[in-house]
Amino acid sequence: MHETAEEIDALQQLLDRSAGRAGPQLTAIVKEDRRLTARQVLAELTGMKVLIVATVTASGEPRTSAVDGHFLHGQWLFGTDARAHKARQLRANPAASATYADGERVAVFTHGYADCIDREHPLFDACDAHFINHYKSSPKDWSENPVFFRLRPKWMVGYAFNATEFPSTPPG
Repeated sequence: MHETAEEIDALQQLLDRSAGRAGPQLTAIVKEDRRLTARQVLAELTGMKVLIVATVTASGEPRTSAVDGHFLHGQWLFGTDARAHKARQLRANPAASATYADGERVAVFTHGYADCIDREHPLFDACDAHFINHYKSSPKDWSENPVFFRLRPKWMVGYAFNATEFPSTPPG
């Protein structure tokens, strides 16, 4: 886990607020004993996770895309080429949703706003270093114009059918 104690507390507060604002359908499914704590979410989201990101086109049509998601400091980070449709869509409208699901075992749903981190952004080098550490190569080697997006959650719910038995520390 990369999170500080303050970031873990902030994530727990976000999860609690989000569950409190959930509609009746979600509340009926994601009952309290099926809600993951911040520590459980962080344990589950250690490493790279295939993340489905939802954006909208200029005409308001929904689009989804699979990305390599990295949950760092309570926020999703993913990269792409600046020419990708999702990159253009997120620059035009940074509102986005993301879902990580592992079958029926666990799911984390996130709504928020994506910050574009291009080569000029002060966080670009740190994001690049994280990807180099994980993939053993730089996104600059994969694309002429790589960009990262940091999805800042405004709403998030973590679900597991048996959340009370779910680990709260990363494996290993």
